[in-house]
Amino acid sequence: MASESSWVDFTAGWISGGISTLAIQPVDTILTRLQANASIVVQPSTTSAAAGGANTVTTAAAATDVSATAVASLRPTNIFRGMISNFGISSLWRGSSAMIGAVPVQNAVLMTGYGYGKRWTDNDDEHNNNNNNVLLGVFIGGTIGGIFQSFVMSPIELIKVSQQVVGTSVSKATTSVVSGLLPTSNNSKSSAWRGLGATLLRDGIPHGVWFVSYEFAKVELTKMRNGSNNNNVMEGGGDSTADEIAIPMLSGAFAATTAWGVGYPFDLIKTRIQAGKSVGIVSTARDIVKESKDGRACYGLYRGFGLKLLRSIPASAIGFLTYETAAKALSSRG
Repeated sequence: MASESSWVDFTAGWISGGISTLAIQPVDTILTRLQANASIVVQPSTTSAAAGGANTVTTAAAATDVSATAVASLRPTNIFRGMISNFGISSLWRGSSAMIGAVPVQNAVLMTGYGYGKRWTDNDDEHNNNNNNVLLGVFIGGTIGGIFQSFVMSPIELIKVSQQVVGTSVSKATTSVVSGLLPTSNNSKSSAWRGLGATLLRDGIPHGVWFVSYEFAKVELTKMRNGSNNNNVMEGGGDSTADEIAIPMLSGAFAATTAWGVGYPFDLIKTRIQAGKSVGIVSTARDIVKESKDGRACYGLYRGFGLKLLRSIPASAIGFLTYETAAKALSSRG
């Protein structure tokens, strides 16, 4: 029975991961470029004509001849317009092929951890009538799942960042990362794992917070809907179609906000490291703070946080709705 439930969690998580990735990839591309301080460099018309009209993507630090190039502002709206006008609307989905292949696996691992942690404490919760035990199990399962999936996502996100920031083709970026998975005689460190430390800090505890926030919000919203003060609200208490859609989506939105409130600084640090602009978590954080207004740590480390929420809230809402719907359908078939 446990293995069957884990299969349902894994499959439902896979489906929700693929759908949410396709839905929010354009926002992710803009956010990644903002985090990495990446500008769109538009070659002057004479240079472009000589080069066959090719535009280039580079980082702000790499723009050496300002008189020969026009560097777009790092505002999200300018990045959005620049990507479309210079590279076409499809450029907003750069890195999506790597993520579509990996995020379903990532989500499946996370949802398996969520489901296992919840079932682990179900029996104890039934006897004690205390939802805190379920939240503890969900937190542990989410944290462990987050740590495990970091080893999958760190190299994949390195491919994505290379495509989104540098403009590397998917084949070249993938070859570079795959060839660097293991240390070589010329390089004692495996380059494919660049940013792994920051990824672990971003995906460990914050994913535990993500699932706890979701479970807490879902229970509270279901209690409100049922007009009950009973702490032991059974899953699926709201029986209308509207409730089955609204509760997972609202809970997912709340979960994304709280989780990224905890983990966002490490996401920013990870992107900087993977874009090749910084080395080391502490030194990168110090550089980010120095770049901020008056050296304010909060302002610097949460740069782009609003855009991250714009990306993650819909992704989390869609992801949890898809997971709950798929899990229910798969369980009924079993």
